[in-house]
Amino acid sequence: MAAAMDVNALADRTRRRQRREAFVTHACLVIGVLIFAFPIYLTIIGSTHDVNTIGRGDVPLLPGGEAVANYSQAWGVGGGRFMGVPAGVMLMNSIIMAMCVAVGKIAISLTSAYAVVFFRFPFRMLFFWLIFITLMLPVEVRIIPTIQVMVDLNMTNSYQGLIIPLVASATATLLFRQFFLTIPDEYVEAAKIDGAGPIRFFLDVILPLSRTNVAALFVILFIYGWNQYLWPLLIVNDRSMETVVVGLTKMIGSGDSQNEWNVIMATAVLALLPPVAVVVLMQRWFVKGLTETEK
Repeated sequence: MAAAMDVNALADRTRRRQRREAFVTHACLVIGVLIFAFPIYLTIIGSTHDVNTIGRGDVPLLPGGEAVANYSQAWGVGGGRFMGVPAGVMLMNSIIMAMCVAVGKIAISLTSAYAVVFFRFPFRMLFFWLIFITLMLPVEVRIIPTIQVMVDLNMTNSYQGLIIPLVASATATLLFRQFFLTIPDEYVEAAKIDGAGPIRFFLDVILPLSRTNVAALFVILFIYGWNQYLWPLLIVNDRSMETVVVGLTKMIGSGDSQNEWNVIMATAVLALLPPVAVVVLMQRWFVKGLTETEK
């Protein structure tokens, strides 16, 4: 009887400890979410008030009545000390750049990793390690010669200049190579028996097996392209070619009285929407690409 009571008491203590641990864990998560989400909440709220309210430093915690006017101005007119480019134009530039960078990086990385893993040719691993070594070079080391190449090719102030220097990715090539190395040799042998050539094997076998990895990398690379600041700042002088990240910084003046914070905040909220939409829409594929394989 006493032994049974001891077992029950131990089980009760264990349950209480687990509940306390779960409470502490969830409390930490909630606090972390609030810390990260509160600035975004203030930005959304600030984008619904007039410029005088924001200029006084009086940002309420409840929405105002100027949301339509602020977002209309941000989307169609712009704002800031130089009456910046409309957010609609900047968002389109950023979307084109981020999409092309993500798709280009994935396409080049897939084909280069496929060549390194499934083909035998002289200096194969040397070429791979040359690609890999570029990871050790910071952007600042190669940005000046890259700009000179773009100037010589007359690609400044163009989508080609924004996109082409960013499409090569040693990281994605390494990840795809490591994934391809795990594909069983029986797949290659079966494809040869069926008479499949290299292109058919790539399209019918490699791509379907890689789709979750491609989806996960697409999310990461899209956000990478979207958040680019230094390269678009240097390669583009035409205001109509500005990306939204660069445009936001140029909308902010040196003094508080010069800043249309309501329009700036509205533009910042609009700049959040495309990457958030990509993450939300591809969340399931993103998680599968990080945790599962198709083999």
